[in-house]
Amino acid sequence: MKPASFAYHAPKSVDEAVSLLDELAPQDGRILAGGQSLVATMAFRMARPSHLIDINGIEELAKLSADHGVVRIGACVRHCAFDSDALTGATGALLRKVVRNIAHLPIRTRGTFCGSVANADPASEWCCVMAALDGVAVLRSPRGTRRVPAAELYQGVMATSMAEDELLIAAELPMLADDTRTGFIEFSRRQGDFAIAMALVTYRLEGTVIVEPRVAIGGAETYPRRISESETVLQGRAPCEATFVAAAEAAAVAIDPMEDINNTARYRRNLVRDLTQKALELAA
Repeated sequence: MKPASFAYHAPKSVDEAVSLLDELAPQDGRILAGGQSLVATMAFRMARPSHLIDINGIEELAKLSADHGVVRIGACVRHCAFDSDALTGATGALLRKVVRNIAHLPIRTRGTFCGSVANADPASEWCCVMAALDGVAVLRSPRGTRRVPAAELYQGVMATSMAEDELLIAAELPMLADDTRTGFIEFSRRQGDFAIAMALVTYRLEGTVIVEPRVAIGGAETYPRRISESETVLQGRAPCEATFVAAAEAAAVAIDPMEDINNTARYRRNLVRDLTQKALELAA
């Protein structure tokens, strides 16, 4: 099936893109970056935007940088940019682990980090990263620039606090300390499918005990989030099997899992328990 007809716009600057979005969003104008979700839904005519605003020609949105303790990811940075040595340290290592779980190579070559963040699919690996690391979405509109923490961005399945005239120009992640330990794992029925659940953990050791633990779960609830109950279990305890089992149980109890035609809430809760323990073991 072919997409419905639409008007195509190709701005050359962020200001021009913001102006177009302000004018065209009320007419069902949509932003096109990687297009890995939007174009597919257009092909099935599940989405019929009247206007597409293609931001791929805006040079400043293709920049990936790490400076002053922050990784800044422009709106057109592709998934595959993270499957390289472009980012060093613990943050770069974590992102390399995560990106290799995203769909298949053609999608990783074309899709963008910020496109995934804006799409807010609960099974998105990058949305889970944003939640785990307390990432920030940088939004631009005619009213100026607004910075929204991940915990305030996601509101449900493919729902965010972004206004229709706001353009996500970048996402920012804090650079983890070099001695940060990280673990990520997800489960899907076939390689490359959307994950049914995923777990991302980070922590440091002071002496023999865990400090600064982060535990985030994606895919299981309507949006990814940190699980404070699990982090409380980890804080100040030795990284051993008993600690990991207790933290995994806390995560399983804390979540409010989704149900669908293939997966019950009980199944997702059990999966979160197993994945959280496995992620902690991978980080150890």
